[in-house]
Amino acid sequence: MTTAEAPDGPSRTTGAGRSPSAERSAFWLRTLRGWDIAFYVMMAIGALAVLLESRGVADGTRWALLLMAVLVVAYTLIARRAARTGSRGLALVYLAVLIALATGIVLLDTVGTILLFIAYSQIWFFADSRRLGVLLSLVLTVGVFGALVVAVGPDRADLPSAITQGAIALAFAVLLGLWITNVAEQSEERAALIEQLEAAQAELGRSQHAAGVTAERERMAREIHDTLAQGFTSVIMLAQTASSDLRRGRPDQAAERLQLVERTARDNLAEARALVAAFSPVGLEGSTLAEALARLASRFTQETGVRVEVVLRHAAATPSRDQEVILLRAAQEALANVRRHAHARHVQLVLGAEPGAGREGGAVVNLEVVDDGRGIDPGATEGFGLRGMRERVTSGGGEVAVSPRAEGGTRVRVTLPADDVAPDVGGAGGAGGAGVPA
Repeated sequence: MTTAEAPDGPSRTTGAGRSPSAERSAFWLRTLRGWDIAFYVMMAIGALAVLLESRGVADGTRWALLLMAVLVVAYTLIARRAARTGSRGLALVYLAVLIALATGIVLLDTVGTILLFIAYSQIWFFADSRRLGVLLSLVLTVGVFGALVVAVGPDRADLPSAITQGAIALAFAVLLGLWITNVAEQSEERAALIEQLEAAQAELGRSQHAAGVTAERERMAREIHDTLAQGFTSVIMLAQTASSDLRRGRPDQAAERLQLVERTARDNLAEARALVAAFSPVGLEGSTLAEALARLASRFTQETGVRVEVVLRHAAATPSRDQEVILLRAAQEALANVRRHAHARHVQLVLGAEPGAGREGGAVVNLEVVDDGRGIDPGATEGFGLRGMRERVTSGGGEVAVSPRAEGGTRVRVTLPADDVAPDVGGAGGAGGAGVPA
């Protein structure tokens, strides 16, 4: 099968970088059965026409039939192999044999011109460039019509008529061959584009799957860090404190610590089950965000002795459940950092909303965690917990700001867009004692 060719250059490959011989081989393998049937039927018709025209088995007829048999053998042994392997060398050998035998058959019996139908088509489907197709078609035309003139006899032949018929046959063969070639190339290019599209879709699917797996791992890592890891940290600290109380002869205080250990472990177990089942945080089940923050503050005070105050400021927002999860996790992480680094005595959890303070004039809900500890080092790098908080908040369309306070300590501010803002509640609820001024 032919491939597109530059005006003055070699034939180009078609499809997804495949060679012309590979394209031809692929085409022939798809259509080989049909071409086998067409070739053998045409050869049978040609042999029958030779027999009917001669009205007997003369020497010329025998030789014409013998050459037809040789052509059948050549097609079976050489052409079909060239079609299966895409071998350019075998294809050229067969085309040379085809032209020579077709010329010889016409020289022996003019009825052999019927073989031009199959010969032209095979030239165009075996030639690997337009130029070669035109050249071989010209050679076949000159050979066959030259043999026709010789067979009829130069003195009896109508040379102008023969030349005209040859020119018409050649023009028809070339135009039809070029058209078929163009149609086949477009089909191959579409097939190659479909293959590339399917490959791209498969690669995209693999990439999306890998990205989804990575994102889910990161999400689970953040959830475990924000829940189970902090819970286990509390259990360890409470157990150490209880052991210290027992050594100092304070069994009542040790018993309180052990009760907290048990309660924290049960909460951790519930959080683990919620993670496995993909439920919302245990602290938000059957309660509002403000109530969950109050319980978080109370437990933190019991575990660390740091007084935590929950303040509802300005207007009360109604964030979505996903936003409540983000804010609760942010509060847990901020308090974990207070426990590890701040050496604070007081902490405030300030939950509020501001109409018109968001992007494009929308409302926002914000949570501030303010402590009176030693403050954050401006040159400190963010740890896994703070990075996880920032990623979680960013995924919800919000922002995180961490800054030192002028009067000492650190302020962590989480802002999320809110869909609805309720009227001002004007109150503050506390847990653990007085808070630090915001």
